[in-house]
This record gives sequence, C-alpha cells and structure tokens, in this order.
Amino acid sequence: MITYNDFRLHSLHKQIGLLYEHGSCVMSIRYYGYKVNLYLLGNFYLEVFYNHKKDLIEKIIPLDTRHSRMNFYADQIKLSLS
Repeated sequence: MITYNDFRLHSLHKQIGLLYEHGSCVMSIRYYGYKVNLYLLGNFYLEVFYNHKKDLIEKIIPLDTRHSRMNFYADQIKLSLS
C-alpha cells in the first residue's frame, strides 16, 4: 500500500494515474473556480483541484481537516480521519 510520503514524491502526472488506478473518489464539490474531487487512496484523503476553464488538474494536496472546505464535505458525508 502506498503512503502519502511515497505518493508526494511522484510527478503530478504519475499521481493522477495512481489515483485513477488505485484511489476511490468519495465526492466532489465546487470551490471557487475549481471542481475539487475528494479521493481516498490507501488510508489517506487527497483533494484534486480541477480547473474546468483550463481543462486540467492543477494540484493534488492532502486533505486539511482544519480548512474551511471541510464544511462542504461534513455536510454530505462522515469522514473517518485516522
């Protein structure tokens, strides 16, 4: 199973491939100009920021449970954060 430390060492292109092959999309939200997909990969959550105007994934970051975006997730699902 991949750890976050291993995942973050890969290029963005490789990270995208790993997510689509081994991750599970939990849900999606709209956040400013992005569609943010929340993924579970192994035992950690990642946010994938998709810019629909540019038609590209701009970044993939670990879920920050202290960020205000958590309000969007918490209203729809219960996350088990370990």
